[in-house]
Amino acid sequence: MASSSLLLLSSDSGLPSAMEEDGEYRNWAELPPELTSSILHRLGAIEMLENAQKVCRSWRRVCKDPSIWRKIDMHYLGAMYYDLEIMCRHAIDRSQGGLVEIDVWEFGTDELLNYIADSSSNLRKLKLAMCYPLTDEGFTEAVVKLPLLEDLELSYCSLSGESLKVLGKSCPNLKTLKLFGNGLSDTGLNAILDNCPNLEHLDLRQCFNVKLVGDLEKRCFERIKVVRRPHDSTHDYPYDATVIDIGSSEDDDYPYGFSDIDLMSDDDYDDYYDISGASERSDFDQFDYYDDLLF
Repeated sequence: MASSSLLLLSSDSGLPSAMEEDGEYRNWAELPPELTSSILHRLGAIEMLENAQKVCRSWRRVCKDPSIWRKIDMHYLGAMYYDLEIMCRHAIDRSQGGLVEIDVWEFGTDELLNYIADSSSNLRKLKLAMCYPLTDEGFTEAVVKLPLLEDLELSYCSLSGESLKVLGKSCPNLKTLKLFGNGLSDTGLNAILDNCPNLEHLDLRQCFNVKLVGDLEKRCFERIKVVRRPHDSTHDYPYDATVIDIGSSEDDDYPYGFSDIDLMSDDDYDDYYDISGASERSDFDQFDYYDDLLF
């Protein structure tokens, strides 16, 4: 039977430690990199960039590994203290072209979507939720660069049937399309059916402009394995559509609290600590030093 452990904070450094059954402490900074990666991968991009990578050098090294950025979750429903678009671009850069899945909530724009497409041609899954600034022009410009896309969610994003027609022609492998709360019309739905031959799952919940009756209903259910109707239950929907005002920061130098330490390049980050004289300290000892110096 596996031994149980208790997560604690070291009184000396503040680094997370685990107390095993034998009463001894295990410093988490000394975990094998592959195990640390498995743990940190369960965090969202915001938590890794704003918190985990600051803990110690070993965690910083893991957070620099492109493999940990194959999936990026920019899901943030708290108070918006960060410039999330800058943070998202930084996370995309760290993937070094290996990004296959990304979730963007509320702050998605035409410019960000095209940055994703330009940087991640192998993208398979894209979720855009409540990205109200997104336009037909920006979407169509980006989607033609994502030929391998298989799963797309556009929740509360108002795009026309013409945009969805381009989607079908540009992404022949598309199997799942979720349009929760979209302003889709019957014309747009016909464009989907005409241009997405491999579609297997279509979510139309809260798309109240769609009249899924008669020939359109028959065509839809004959073509697609799983169809969620506009008035179907939303109990399994993972979030609501509460509009959160991102607002603006009064601090021009550090928008939304994303500081120079967060945005500096990896080389600059290492050089900063080397110049400070802390580079020869152990991971465990450095935390107090960095905490006093920077945070």
